[in-house]
Formats: sequence, C-alpha cells, structure tokens
Amino acid sequence: MRRAIQLSLDGYGHVNPNPLVGAVLVKDGKIIGEGYHEKYGGHHAEVNAFNHATAGSKGATLYVTLEPCNHYGKTPPCTERIIQEGVSRVVVGMTDPNPLVNKKGINRLIQAGIPTEFGVLEDEIRKINEVFCKFIQHSKPFCALKTAMTLDGKSASYSGSSRWITNTASRDFVHELRHRYAAIMVGVNTIITDNPQLTDRSQHPEKSNPLRVVVDTNGRLPLNASILDVNEAKTLIATTSRMPSEVRKILKHKGVEIMICPESDGRVDLNYLVRKLAENGIDSLLLEGGSDLNFSALQAGIIDKVYTFISPKFIGGKSAFTPIGGQGMENMEDAAALRIAQVMRFDDDIMVEAYLKTN
Repeated sequence: MRRAIQLSLDGYGHVNPNPLVGAVLVKDGKIIGEGYHEKYGGHHAEVNAFNHATAGSKGATLYVTLEPCNHYGKTPPCTERIIQEGVSRVVVGMTDPNPLVNKKGINRLIQAGIPTEFGVLEDEIRKINEVFCKFIQHSKPFCALKTAMTLDGKSASYSGSSRWITNTASRDFVHELRHRYAAIMVGVNTIITDNPQLTDRSQHPEKSNPLRVVVDTNGRLPLNASILDVNEAKTLIATTSRMPSEVRKILKHKGVEIMICPESDGRVDLNYLVRKLAENGIDSLLLEGGSDLNFSALQAGIIDKVYTFISPKFIGGKSAFTPIGGQGMENMEDAAALRIAQVMRFDDDIMVEAYLKTN
C-alpha cells in the first residue's frame, strides 16, 4: 500500500478534480504490475496496473489507495475489470468519500466473491486526497493560504519591498504547490506592486499552470501586467459592477475571463467567488495574496490550510507590512485558531503547515 501511495503522488497537478490514486498488483510475493491515475479523463490506477502487468493477474492481490469505482463516468467501472482479471483479493486504502458512491465498489467486489478489505493507511491517504475530499463532499474548492514573513513578522518593508524574504529552496517548494493546486488567487494590489507571472516553474517536466485568479473590485488591473502576456496560463478577473465597461472590453479582447461578483463589505464576495470556481471544476485554490486579501479570506471562512514560511531576518518598522492585514480582530478570543500539522526546514527557512480549526 505504501508503494501504491508513492505512485499516486505522480498524479499531482494532472488529475484535478479527480483524486490521487495508485495501484499495485502482487502475485506469489512479487509485484507484477503498477499504475496510477495519470491524467484527468485517462485510465484509472487499477486499469493501468493491469495494463502494465508482466504476468497474468489471475490469483493476484490488488492494492489500491482508493475504493474502485462502480459506475460509468469518463471510463468504465474499475470493479468490472477487476472481476474479469480474476484477482483473488483486493486491499483498499480509503473508501470513496462521495456519499453517493461510498462502499458501492467494495460491495460489488464482495458480491462477486472477491475478499476485500479496506482502511489500510487510510489517514495517510485521506491527507493526500484532502483536496478531493473537500471538493466531492462540499462542492467547494480546498483553499490554502501561503504567506511569508521575516522572524519579526514582516511580509514587506515600510516601502513595500519584499523580494526576497524567503530563500531559493522555499520558493522552489511554492512552485511545487502551484503545480498541485488548480488555481492561484491574488489581489490586484499584488499585481500592481510585484507584477508576478503566477505560473508553474516547478521541476516537473510537464508543467501544470494553474488558473490565475485576480480579485479586483474596482477594475484597477494594469493593462500591461505580466499575467496578460503569458499565454500558457489562463487568467480570470473576479470583479464587481464597478469595473469600467471599457476596461472589461479590453481584458476580454486579451482573452481574459471576467467574473462579475456581488459585493460583501464593499469588496468582491469571496464565498460567491469560490462557489462559482467550484462550479467550473476548480477543486483547489492557493491564495498568494496581499495582507488585505488574506484577512478578507479568513473573515469569509474560506481558508482550510495555511503554509507560513519564516525567514531568519529582521526588518523592523512600525509601518512595515504583515502577512495578515485588514482591520484585524478586535479581541484575542476572535483570533483564527490553527492546528499545526508539521514544521519543515528549507535550508535556514522554516515552513509551518497548519489547518484552520473549525470550532
């Protein structure tokens, strides 16, 4: 099962909004076939394992990280292929989190006389598929907030200078995150100040450029911004009726998608925005915005997870920027509470991975 998990990770950035799934066929104590879900709309992991098998699958044990599907979608049911192959046993890591599908695949295999067990390394597999679980159960994208700051809590100097707070190793990991998430979201002030490209510059041979979402309530996006010139990634501007019609026409002519959103407290309604993104198949969102957008996202309750990079530097300054801006919380008891999942080192930088507590 650990080998199946390892295989599944190769699907990062290519299977959204499907889950990461790996499969291993074992016969006479030896692995005879391996596979993973390689791309959205492609063969599922079990089918790839059968197709790559070096010996007949009859009598083999199939290890698969997620419950085999039992319905027709873009591909036929994997349960029928498993039955046809004549495997003698199936071991499943995690049942399908979709309430409409849950355990139907397992029950089909058991009805066909194939001994099937589940729940092997389930917690580990569930974490790997946290995006899929959130999306399939709640029809909302899994949202992660990425921030970077100095050891004294500053995200930029008083003049706005922020390149670079973190080191190369940290920035390389951020590009890995961009490879994994279906969309990146920033505020228009980030575009005005930093003029980023927001593309996947990871080490993967096949890039997976996320949808670039810019929150721009008033239509202030510079028409010479880099994100309008980079053709390999799509750009969506989330705005309101305040965006001038002539700006809207120019952006559409440049191939940019415009989403007119209702307002909440004078800004783009972020809950409306993420719901509409989910309707368009966006299962995950990496928020790389400025401090005001970060605070608005926390206020809106859309954040599931946080990646905070801390660099061993002091910058000082009463008016220097911090990762979370906006009005802030009035009382300490109103603070957004986090549960730390892990702490990692990137050379001298520290990265804290944490989840928002729901109560």
